[in-house]
Amino acid sequence: MRTPLAIVPLLYSAISFASTPSELAQSTANYAVNTYSQAMVDSLRELVRYNTVAVEGISGLDNPAHIGFKAELAKQAQALGLDFTDHGYLVVIGLGDAKERFGIITHGDIQPVDSSKWAKSPFDLDETSEPGRLIGRGTEDDKGPISTALYAMKAIKDKGIALNRRIELYVYMAEESDWGPLQAYVKENSLPELNITIDAEYPVVTAEKGYGTISLTFADKPIKDGQMALSEFSGGFFGSQIPEDAVAIIQDASADFEALLESKATQHDGMHYQFSRDGDNLRVQARGKSAHSSKPQDGVNAISYLAALLGDRLWPSNSAGALVNFVNSQLGTGLYGKQFGEIAYSDNFMGPMTVSPTVIKTSDQGLQLNINIRRPVGKTAGQLEQQINQAVDNWQSQNGAVIADRNLYIGEPFVQTSAPHIDTLLRVFSHFTGIKDAKPIAIGGGTNSRLFPNAVSFGPSMPGVEYTGHSEHEFISMEQFILNLKMYTAVMVELAANPQ
Repeated sequence: MRTPLAIVPLLYSAISFASTPSELAQSTANYAVNTYSQAMVDSLRELVRYNTVAVEGISGLDNPAHIGFKAELAKQAQALGLDFTDHGYLVVIGLGDAKERFGIITHGDIQPVDSSKWAKSPFDLDETSEPGRLIGRGTEDDKGPISTALYAMKAIKDKGIALNRRIELYVYMAEESDWGPLQAYVKENSLPELNITIDAEYPVVTAEKGYGTISLTFADKPIKDGQMALSEFSGGFFGSQIPEDAVAIIQDASADFEALLESKATQHDGMHYQFSRDGDNLRVQARGKSAHSSKPQDGVNAISYLAALLGDRLWPSNSAGALVNFVNSQLGTGLYGKQFGEIAYSDNFMGPMTVSPTVIKTSDQGLQLNINIRRPVGKTAGQLEQQINQAVDNWQSQNGAVIADRNLYIGEPFVQTSAPHIDTLLRVFSHFTGIKDAKPIAIGGGTNSRLFPNAVSFGPSMPGVEYTGHSEHEFISMEQFILNLKMYTAVMVELAANPQ
């Protein structure tokens, strides 16, 4: 059946790009870049200093890094002549006093980071390791966009432009961990009538896949002495990151088996393996490439590939062995769940569901494997739940393994069908990038667009360019940073000073 989403690109395919942004929008955008490019970098440098990751057991309201970050935001906003209101988990930075409003939605929290993998501290903006790039956690997701929006608003204020819509920059402090406080806020407060998020991609995002997690715990059981088996298998860092690291320990590993693994390892493009011994125990350390789990094609999954390296035999089904057997049987190194029963499917516009093992954790019941899914429209959550459970049940009965615990979360896809400013956004994008056939797109990630009226995503990442947020090499290029300032300034003028 053809879904309504598949029609979305056709709705905008006939837009004429002969029209350009207004002269006021263009001149203000140029003024912003000529005046504030360095100040924008200085702003980002200060914002990156704060490790605004969620800390288990500490409320975001009590987290010192979050408190410090909000204080820095307040300082910057006030220095720019913008108003600042602190709502706890959410701050709103505003310009103008018109009754109608235009909202720009961002977040100030970040994902965890492994500092050992960075050339410099991820909390000190690195401008020198790779000239032309601003490297640091949050530079692309979302502290860079916050700094850009602040200076777009400042340029508009400098020019004394009369606003028919008040501009409000929303900075939420728990987007990466807990949407609950924001959901409560949007229920209890009036919101801008027109909104964009700047937490995704260009040209305009009108559909987002649904986020989901399949969590399976493989029970441990004893294995025979002297039997070659997996005594350990670990990997991953957090659920929305393609894992870069994984480790296996093989007890009673023969020299012949070690030689087999070393030979096979050379066939895995993009993977690096290290082998070391402690007596009869062989340790295999795997290094792939991290990426946002909504874009698994941008990474190289260390869990999947290390399991595949070990996949020439069926392992004794203690927790580590059963987990590796499951990954090889049901997931493999593919991205789309084609081995996992009947769960694989695709939508004409949103593309295929992606299925990626992301984190392995130790629990009292065994080893917990967390699998991240990103689902398009086309199947209901109930259908997917039934198909996932059936595939797991079949594997369990066929392999004599015990899954001690099973939890599924299947989030809903988001489709925006009523956003009157899409043509304005596309016109601005086309003018400043020179890309004349821009159309709305779908993404695998999920943004706060789904919580705000008439909201779509507009940047900050360019189409066809690898997204680095959630990776261990997050950056924004200076060229992109400046281009974003041009486009965000122009959009604010077009939608707040010349509302259409």
